[in-house]
Amino acid sequence: MSTTAGRGVPAPPPAEDGAARRINGVAQDDGAARGQEPDRDEDFRELSRRVHEAGLMAPRRARYAGRITLIWLLNGLGWAALVCGDRTWWQVVLVAGWLAVWSEQLAFVVHDAGHRQISRHRRTIQVLGLVHANLALGVSFGWWVQHHNRHHNHPNHLELDPDILRRVAVFAPEQAEQRSGPARFLARNQRYLFFPLLGLEAVVLRIAGLIALRRRAIRRPWLEGGLLLAHVTLYLGAVLVLLPLPAAALFLAVHQGLLGYLLGLGFAVNHKGLPTRTGREWSWLERQVLTARTLPTGLLGDFFHGGLNYQIEHHLFPGMPRSALRRAYPLVRDFCHERDIAYTETGVWESYRHLAGHLDSASRVLREKTATG
Repeated sequence: MSTTAGRGVPAPPPAEDGAARRINGVAQDDGAARGQEPDRDEDFRELSRRVHEAGLMAPRRARYAGRITLIWLLNGLGWAALVCGDRTWWQVVLVAGWLAVWSEQLAFVVHDAGHRQISRHRRTIQVLGLVHANLALGVSFGWWVQHHNRHHNHPNHLELDPDILRRVAVFAPEQAEQRSGPARFLARNQRYLFFPLLGLEAVVLRIAGLIALRRRAIRRPWLEGGLLLAHVTLYLGAVLVLLPLPAAALFLAVHQGLLGYLLGLGFAVNHKGLPTRTGREWSWLERQVLTARTLPTGLLGDFFHGGLNYQIEHHLFPGMPRSALRRAYPLVRDFCHERDIAYTETGVWESYRHLAGHLDSASRVLREKTATG
């Protein structure tokens, strides 16, 4: 892993009225730094100017139209193979795997629509989101957008980031005391359980949306609920009509399990193992750069990560079209080096090793208490 910046992580803004601000669980003394902080808001305005001048925020409507059409065609090809094939066990596994890959691509369409990368028109975004999320994948688009926007506003904030708050795993030692019962057992053993349980991510996303729907925490609950019901009816109906029960169970396990892994592995390393905080927020530039890592890859890596391997660039400019993120990467990296802001980039496999080590260290306090208590 490499971090480009001469002095590493810059100090965030001072706490208000002497309030304790904590980074990775350590209280910070801002007194000596008051009045000496660089203006990170001005830095971000300059970076934004360079990004816009490079044309990286320009819409890519034709590219998205072609991509979405291709994704639907290849999903349709998978279902056609299930209809026309002999439906032997190996064909069922292959088709389920194929559909998992292209279901992940549908999920990336949902993501890009939610960030207004595909279109700036609200009605177009809603249609794209509801069709691809609720109807095609069975995930509530309204819940996901609210949840994901809060994550973007407060990445790795232990009190505000819903991607941290909704998970049983602990990503900082100070979270450990908040776990009890079965959640405490899972957190204590997360170094072994985290990666195996990622296979449930597709199911967990659906359950979270249903909980929000039941609580009426989303707009248009009847519309979203009706589309979710249509998804369940069409998806399970097709599987059960086309396949005998054992083959249907095999198909569901492979399709949903592999989809869970593709989504989980694509998102898990984006922020975990990087600085966490409580209390007052940092500037937009600091909170987006210091809490994320970029994974430069080839085109195949970009495909399976949906471009989100350029996580720093995406978090700084959520509305930037996916196809522009690769071009934005050297621009943002060099700017951070120029302004002495830590920029973390690493290889894919190294990022997984780092995540595993972080899960181990974050939960160590629970294992030590079990051993001594």
